[in-house]
Amino acid sequence: MSTAFALSLAMILDAIFGEPKWLWSRLPHPAVLMGRLIGWADTRFNTGDMRKLKGALLVLVLTLCAAMLGLFLRHIPFIDPWIEVLLGAILLAQKSLIQHVKAVADGLERSLFEGRRAVAMIVGRETQELDAPAVSRAAIESAAENFSDGVIAPAFWFLIFGLPGILVYKLVNTADSMIGYRTERHRDFGWAAARLDDLLNLAPARLSALLLFPWGKPLSVWRDILAEAHRHRSPNAGWPEAALSRSLGVALSGPRAYHGELRDYPWVNPTGREAHTRDIHAACTRLWQAWGAVFLCVAILSFA
Repeated sequence: MSTAFALSLAMILDAIFGEPKWLWSRLPHPAVLMGRLIGWADTRFNTGDMRKLKGALLVLVLTLCAAMLGLFLRHIPFIDPWIEVLLGAILLAQKSLIQHVKAVADGLERSLFEGRRAVAMIVGRETQELDAPAVSRAAIESAAENFSDGVIAPAFWFLIFGLPGILVYKLVNTADSMIGYRTERHRDFGWAAARLDDLLNLAPARLSALLLFPWGKPLSVWRDILAEAHRHRSPNAGWPEAALSRSLGVALSGPRAYHGELRDYPWVNPTGREAHTRDIHAACTRLWQAWGAVFLCVAILSFA
């Protein structure tokens, strides 16, 4: 079975089943196991001197172990291709992403409180004071960023390196989400995880922007996307965010609060209109269209 064919099957399984609660309420999700390991290492080694070196060694050891595990699993006789398909489906996140984003729209349609509570599940900013447009913006931004690093990036590395590629990527991405912060505790220890995650997402983020680009508009729009991506606080997240904002015609990003501190981030597509609940639904539709384009390309590759 080719890697492309395995990926196409994994994408179908993920799109159909997502992350079934009946399964993951009984078994630990692989990403949860990765998180537990990284959390233990953070507690055990993020102390004393040379924290940057310790963090770099941790990332090196964990990525090597993930790659070796992937190589081992893909060489188990008779069942190896199906392990690749199954783990690929588990480590992709298209359906679960759509479900979490749509939950925000559904919550907003009931009440602002429900919308805030739903969006708090998928963003790190403070949500208690957000109005309905700000909740909608947060959901759309999360959709764009997580489409890139939760769907396109793992599929990209799976297609190139198979099971070892997606395992290494998911481990690094999980490490970045846990220790890759510029806080006093993690500035040094999480430096290597954050930088490696940036590196692994360079190509997928730009590919995501192409997939989310508003192809019915002039190509000159790409210059605006490029400029805003370079101004963004993240070297990668700005690409899909700027592209999706242009597709929907809404303004994204802007000021927000983290841990009581207001951060005055620049607007993405500042001339766009205010985001509303209908734009969350439109974003989900756009993500499925982009997913379909990727699936079509992978399916063609699998029979090439």
